[in-house]
Amino acid sequence: MRRAGGPARRSPSSQSNRPGAASAPGLAARKAAARLLAAVIDARTPLDGLTDNEHGHPQYSALDARDRALVRAILATALRHRMTISALLARRLERPLPANATVLAHILHVAAAQMLFLDVPDSAAVDLAVTHAKSDPRTARFAGLVNGVLRSLARSKASELGPVLAATDDAPAWFSQRLAAAYEQETAKQILAAHRLEAPVDFTVKGDPGLWAERLSGIVLPTGTVRVEKLPAPVIELPGFAEGEWWVQDAAAALPARLLGDVAGLRVADLCAAPGGKTAQLILAGARVAAVDASKNRMARLQQNLDRLKLAATDTVLSDLLDFEPKEPFDAVLLDAPCSSTGTVRRHPDVPWTKSPADIEKLAALQRRLLDHAVKQVRPGGRIVFSNCSLDPLEGEDLCRDFLAATPGVVADPVRPGEIPGADGFLTQQGTLRTTPAGFDMGVPGLSGLDGFFAARFRKL
Repeated sequence: MRRAGGPARRSPSSQSNRPGAASAPGLAARKAAARLLAAVIDARTPLDGLTDNEHGHPQYSALDARDRALVRAILATALRHRMTISALLARRLERPLPANATVLAHILHVAAAQMLFLDVPDSAAVDLAVTHAKSDPRTARFAGLVNGVLRSLARSKASELGPVLAATDDAPAWFSQRLAAAYEQETAKQILAAHRLEAPVDFTVKGDPGLWAERLSGIVLPTGTVRVEKLPAPVIELPGFAEGEWWVQDAAAALPARLLGDVAGLRVADLCAAPGGKTAQLILAGARVAAVDASKNRMARLQQNLDRLKLAATDTVLSDLLDFEPKEPFDAVLLDAPCSSTGTVRRHPDVPWTKSPADIEKLAALQRRLLDHAVKQVRPGGRIVFSNCSLDPLEGEDLCRDFLAATPGVVADPVRPGEIPGADGFLTQQGTLRTTPAGFDMGVPGLSGLDGFFAARFRKL
């Protein structure tokens, strides 16, 4: 390996040669970012857990609030643009980095993410990366390479970044291939382009969306969700939070509960209910709701959310769904099943790097078992809505087709045009609901799109 642009003519970093360089301002945040990036890429560890403010990775937890925010920004950016960053770095290496040089690769990616996409001066990103490399025995001998590669990147990024962005889709091959197989070429391209963008924040409001759009400086989507491109303050400081006037819920996630129709007075089971957004919708619609979830921590969060919203479920049940046996059947059931979460990449850019086709197959099999069990909990004539936030047909269209073919006594209950205002563009020929990040073009990229969701409705004979 060698540096691009010839041998270095100056010290890799004047800062790194000073006494106390190991404690240089900002270094701890960059080290944490590289360590967490390694956990995502090398160990396929979900990012949410690593950056949890109470139970996150120790290096992340040791940082103050400002540095934690910086780490989250670096990681999201490095993952959203991983293939672009890799391509630009590869141009500056005579040969690929050794397979065992993952620590070095993560240091380079963390620095490049800042230089290419974040408001961090090139000199600061380079100096801290070199200092980081020198401080780790595994990478100390590559400090000169880090300096040369990143300085070359700084000189050429203005001319190189655009063409490389246009030439890559910033997703692992397996993910791009499955999108291409499932969607039209232009739709798949638009989905991948949306994944490069930070997602807006959506709110389901108890009433008067227009008023809350004004108070939150947002817009009202065609389906009634209030959308804000960038929050002016933390969620808990926004108007209406303490009063329980709204909750954060992606526009797509707000649709499945509405597929149950008029539920006023009906007994409805919300299966896999936490964190409670769909439960809240059903309660507001007048249903008597049994919220069921297998996770004690998630159920506690659901209860906290309902308390803030001043809503109460008829019952909350801590149980594995496959073990849940109600005393009498429900009028309707909503099953928002655990899935690969490939529809939420815009919010969770680690998903393509922590999941695999094998995970999708395993989760689809679990969803089928859960759906088979959910049907048993509904009275004859009752409705079942199955949904998840996956873009993959194996967890949606294919699963429901096979379920109907193998399940006597259950029929499709197609969603009709006009049934949900603003949602007709998401209806399939089969009467199911399919949203993607390419939907809801609001004219501004930051206000457009929504999570990828699938939902189907059935009726028990």
